[in-house]
Amino acid sequence: MASYRYERDIDPKDIAPRKKRVYTRKERWANWWDYNLKWVLCIGLVVAFVAYTFIGQYFFTTHADYNVAVVSPDYLPESTTAALENALASYGEDLNGDGKVVVKVNVYTVQFDGDDTDAYLEMAGTTKLSTDLQSSLSSIFILYDPAGFQSLSGALRYLDGSQPQSDEDNDWWNMVYRWTDCPVLTGLELGDYTPDATNGSSGSSQALLANYYVGLRGAWNTTSAQLTEGGTALWAKLTAGAHSTASAQG
Repeated sequence: MASYRYERDIDPKDIAPRKKRVYTRKERWANWWDYNLKWVLCIGLVVAFVAYTFIGQYFFTTHADYNVAVVSPDYLPESTTAALENALASYGEDLNGDGKVVVKVNVYTVQFDGDDTDAYLEMAGTTKLSTDLQSSLSSIFILYDPAGFQSLSGALRYLDGSQPQSDEDNDWWNMVYRWTDCPVLTGLELGDYTPDATNGSSGSSQALLANYYVGLRGAWNTTSAQLTEGGTALWAKLTAGAHSTASAQG
């Protein structure tokens, strides 16, 4: 029990219960923000990132109706690539319903004979090409070395539309047209290319592409057939009137 001396010195005001303070709404909000502002900012940043990644990228990014792959030992000039995308789009349709026709030309730098190549560039080009093939991204291929491409990938179908069987697909010349075999392709207005970040020369884009071949991806299952269906229709338009002069000798 407390001593008399202690109790004697206590002021009744000291032991009187304090009146509980009632905060105004404004004060309650101020206190809440003081304690939670950092969490609100963190959550806001996460929400903004998710919105940009999954919503912004979907609604504000142009999605291609068609993908066309160029496989070459050298980069295709940027001006040639851009001109090719615009010219090919005039033969396509709006497959995804966004109100415009877009063709995306994917350039993969691969040199199949392996001579005088940069190992890192070769690996990067091969990896990107493999991803394209596995996902059935591109339906039409513009090839500098169709023999090397077919030997590596086995991805092309015959010009009559039939699918090569396993281990019976070495007659690549029956699967491609020369660029110059196709009246539609040689009639495209592609203009000239000039030096850029990947190319140091200039010249006619049509003259450059005259050294290439074109082929159509095969479809051995329902999924790949569905993914390449639009490209197959575009291929028919681009190769209308073509007669192949390709041969085993190139």
